Amino acid sequence: MSTNQPPDNGCLPTHIDPKALTEQVKTLARDLGFHEVGISSIDISAQRPRLEQWLQQGYQGEMEFMERHQDKRTQPDQLHPGTLNAICVRMEYLPPEVETVRVLQNPQQAYISRYALGRDYHKPVRKRLAQLAKKIAEIHGPFISRPFVDSAPVMEKPLAQKAGLGWQGKHSLIIDRSAGSYFVIGELLTDLPLIPDPPYEEDHCRRCTACMDVCPTNAFPEPYVLDARRCISYLTIELKGSIPEEFRPLIGNRVFGCDDCQLVCPWNRYCHYTDQQDFKPRHGLDQAQLIDLFNWSEAEFLKNTEGSPIRRCGYQGWLRNLAVGIGNSNGGETAINALSEKRESCSPMVQEHIDWAIQELQKGAAPAALPLTEHHPRKVRHLLKTKF
Repeated sequence: MSTNQPPDNGCLPTHIDPKALTEQVKTLARDLGFHEVGISSIDISAQRPRLEQWLQQGYQGEMEFMERHQDKRTQPDQLHPGTLNAICVRMEYLPPEVETVRVLQNPQQAYISRYALGRDYHKPVRKRLAQLAKKIAEIHGPFISRPFVDSAPVMEKPLAQKAGLGWQGKHSLIIDRSAGSYFVIGELLTDLPLIPDPPYEEDHCRRCTACMDVCPTNAFPEPYVLDARRCISYLTIELKGSIPEEFRPLIGNRVFGCDDCQLVCPWNRYCHYTDQQDFKPRHGLDQAQLIDLFNWSEAEFLKNTEGSPIRRCGYQGWLRNLAVGIGNSNGGETAINALSEKRESCSPMVQEHIDWAIQELQKGAAPAALPLTEHHPRKVRHLLKTKF
């Protein structure tokens, strides 16, 4: 639904200077806290064959929503009639004090993807996009617009690259040469007569394959292609049933998402940190112990994840993920007792993962090596306070 209705004549006043309007829109966006903004035209039809091939390979797994509305995905004006351009924005989400590799190295701590430690980013980004539309309307009058943040069938990354915000790396995420990739993106589809930015056409990944090399589950069958069925983010968030047993030991202590491909990326040495309160960790989730989180009741889970993206996996999915993490922790009798005490109150799906975890703990095997520090120690050294 449009956030603004067009005037009776269906367009802005004819005296509007598109170049001046474009600069004004960008200034307003930055004043609202967006760290970068670019304008994209909406012709991304060239992405259609690539999307169809990806779907034909089955790489979407159980994400059936990816198979729907193909025309709208590649033709945004069908999704939102009247659209001429997309205002694409980015916002950094990584707080400077949050540790990453060091938590992954501690098998008894829970690793949560760093974008998910605080408030669900969809909400503040979408709110600011709506505010941007309102401010533009206050100055120039009503116009057609609609904000999107990882919602509806919008191909965000191709639009962001077309808007000049960066290139799509071999891990499939957008990278900015001067700011890395620890940012979220959003779009305001609009009928404003804006001047599109030049698309970002360089690929600075070159010969580097670090992101592919360190992926614990080998989720990249080729550069720039992600097989979601093997991706830890998919397995711990989107997958609603049992995690295939072959992947459980490889997941380690990652209980909601995975950042390995970003952590090892050389361009993230230049990442920009956030000072936004929305992205600060809540409830100590950046340093939490696996067993402590596993002991949350459903009421505690719902309370502690209110307004958090972690809600997406649901309580049973949360317990499933934590059971796998505990099974990989080498936590001994303490871990076995924690799993056993909770088993009867869990769903059959979670019980299956608890039983697997207990068997792994009884073996007493040491946690698997961390590919990040095994394969590319120099590329993550800057993330540790002491050298290794």
